[in-house]
Amino acid sequence: MSTFVLVHGAWHEGSAWNKVIKQLEAKGHQAFAPTIAGHGKGVNKNVNHAQCTQSIVDYIVSKDLTDIVLLGHSFGGTIIAKVAEAVSDRIKRLIFFNAFVLNDGDRLTDNIPPDSQALFDKLARESDDNTMMLPSEVWREAFINDADLDLARSSYAQLSPEPYQPFLDKLDLKQFYSLPIAKSYLYCTEDNVLPQGEQWGWHPRMSNRLGLFRLVQMLGSHEVMFSNPIGLAEKIIVAGRE
Repeated sequence: MSTFVLVHGAWHEGSAWNKVIKQLEAKGHQAFAPTIAGHGKGVNKNVNHAQCTQSIVDYIVSKDLTDIVLLGHSFGGTIIAKVAEAVSDRIKRLIFFNAFVLNDGDRLTDNIPPDSQALFDKLARESDDNTMMLPSEVWREAFINDADLDLARSSYAQLSPEPYQPFLDKLDLKQFYSLPIAKSYLYCTEDNVLPQGEQWGWHPRMSNRLGLFRLVQMLGSHEVMFSNPIGLAEKIIVAGRE
């Protein structure tokens, strides 16, 4: 059986994984879902990407987790790449789940369409603390397009403003791209957060940057941890198996 560490994406916190963890544990696996520094409600949002990464490294080390399958969702893909550099000896596989895979020297904002970048710039500029809150209509149509209105609303209520600085930090990923750790890309085919297609989409644009990787696909939106936690848990097991 596997030990999974599930790293959430932007606007989320670790509790987003609760239903998925329940499914993984029911099948005999261990699963953990830390909250990235600066994320969640009522916390200090003044963090950079390095601090976000360090919070996950500290979590893994403090619990002395080894032989783990480390999964990153969306923004969390940028986190697990840097975590892998720090604790590669504790990781047996990385899973990028509809996640950003940045080129060396990139910022996350280099990898989103200009209209999205302009929206994020505006939201952060208009905030009091350099954060951006995802508009509810974007959540409904692009993020969780496979859910009914009640689930869209209840899941949106769990979100909180996202620190913008980690999106702006350039990441040195030379070490990441030299690591021999096995990698998987888990792709939900109805994910509309990035425009579908090769110019901006998740797969194959992001996935192919991994070099040799295992591709696992499933139906669903960007937020299947809410809309289909049973199906997602099954695919995570496939993506993380030996």
